[in-house]
Amino acid sequence: MRIFVKLWIPQCLQLLRSPCRLFHGYNRLLASPLISYYDSINQCEKELPEYFNFASDVLDKWAQLEKDGKRPTNPAFWWVKDEGEEVKWSFEELGFLSSKAANILSEACGLQKGDKVLVVLPRVPEWWLLNIASMRTGIVFIPGTSQLTAKDILYRLQASKAKCIVTSDALAPAVESIMLDCHSLKSKLIVSKDSRDGWLNFKELLAVTSTNHKCVKTRSQDPMLIYFTSGSTGSPKMVVQSHSSYGIGFTVSGRYWMNLTPSDIMWNTSDTGWVKSAWGSVFAPWINGSCVFIHHMPQFKPAIVAQTLSRYPITTFCTAPTAYRMLVQHGLSSYKFMSLKHCVSGGEPLNPEVIKQWKTQTGLDIHEGYGQTETIVDDHGAILPAGEEGDIAVRIQPRRPFCLFSQYLDNPEKTAATVRGNFYITGDRGIMDEEGYVWFVGRSDDIINSSGYRIGPFEVESALIQHPAVSESAVVSSPDPIRGEVVKAFVVLAPAFVSHDPEQLTRDLQQHVKNVTAPYKYPRKIEFIQALPKTVAGKIQRKILRNKEWGRA
Repeated sequence: MRIFVKLWIPQCLQLLRSPCRLFHGYNRLLASPLISYYDSINQCEKELPEYFNFASDVLDKWAQLEKDGKRPTNPAFWWVKDEGEEVKWSFEELGFLSSKAANILSEACGLQKGDKVLVVLPRVPEWWLLNIASMRTGIVFIPGTSQLTAKDILYRLQASKAKCIVTSDALAPAVESIMLDCHSLKSKLIVSKDSRDGWLNFKELLAVTSTNHKCVKTRSQDPMLIYFTSGSTGSPKMVVQSHSSYGIGFTVSGRYWMNLTPSDIMWNTSDTGWVKSAWGSVFAPWINGSCVFIHHMPQFKPAIVAQTLSRYPITTFCTAPTAYRMLVQHGLSSYKFMSLKHCVSGGEPLNPEVIKQWKTQTGLDIHEGYGQTETIVDDHGAILPAGEEGDIAVRIQPRRPFCLFSQYLDNPEKTAATVRGNFYITGDRGIMDEEGYVWFVGRSDDIINSSGYRIGPFEVESALIQHPAVSESAVVSSPDPIRGEVVKAFVVLAPAFVSHDPEQLTRDLQQHVKNVTAPYKYPRKIEFIQALPKTVAGKIQRKILRNKEWGRA
């Protein structure tokens, strides 16, 4: 048995087999006009508009429909905290509050169109106001996770030449410690109930600033966002997204993958510093007029997540594969998710066993997404026939897809290195079948080549997790004098198996893998560890384990 992840991609919309909830009643009339517009652009019937701004062209349009009584009574934004705090904003309220925030950035902070602002905040409502405010002013928004250190913040400020930083009480001391080395920084804005010397206070300013603000005119290809990569192969790179790449580009995924309508309430658990927060907590839901639901939740706790899904009328849920694994291990059979209809995941592959357990415990499927428009090419950039493994790539000639990132800022070498012939190379490996579906194999640098056999770590991990002794696992290559490299599994044991004999467990797990997948894929080496290395977004860092193995050699 060979296990792959089947990818949903825009080119295969007509082949989708998962049921879609259709718009009904007046919601059919409220389908975002961007949906048909996006289709027309992709089919070359229309050009990308010269000017586009998500705040004025999408959010303000929903606010007008709201005023006219043509949108459901759902809030546009719904934020909750364990202590009982709650914030609900309509699109109209989002409009005038973000206009206030826009005036703060332009006036108090002295920023102009094209300037950059680094925003390092947890899941607080002000993050969304500042995001929209940056769109309204043409300021480039750079999100950062609250887990950044002073060194991380310094690197991002120096690399981006940001003129302003916005953060909370928790990180203000870290910013102050590196101020002397940040020559481009002109202003500091703190989101806090208390004042702090040398900082502008966002909450105080918001209370007194005017709501009168005229949204600037931004071109579709003007930069809107910059995300720093994880830095797994050197220093983090700056990835630029334009006003149209996300503002229009997430139209189709919001409607057809996330199944969003104006009646829906979507909860995406992603940290504000990660790109998935832009996808699932800003653009996809608001393009479709849905409500963005946020739980402050500083740390992911399965019990709190399950209670929240039971308590609130959340219809659409998005979280990381690691979180789904934690939830099914926590046990969900005693909870009733009365409103939940649609679950999605992305970022890394989700094991079939977890999908099966989620279905058993909740009755719902998990719809995985892979957010690019792909084809499969060989090492020379030639398209491969169906059934052959190759690199997953995006065609960029004769016309570059507008929803693809613009460039690695100030790094033309890195930008050029992603191109092979007429294609942008994603760094993933896959196989396209006869129907046009793409089956994900793994990251290019994660593939194991043992005695000529190519083995994807996900296949082995999916086999291992079916064994009751395995809580989590990560599979990497390990040097071998005969085979070149072999499969090694790092395994986190389930609590009931921690005291078992490790040698017997190793033999049991090896035999188990041989029984459920091709025997050549079984892990010849197994090491039991207490926890897997992960990014702050919850992704397994196989590279750390792989480097550890090859470093030993």
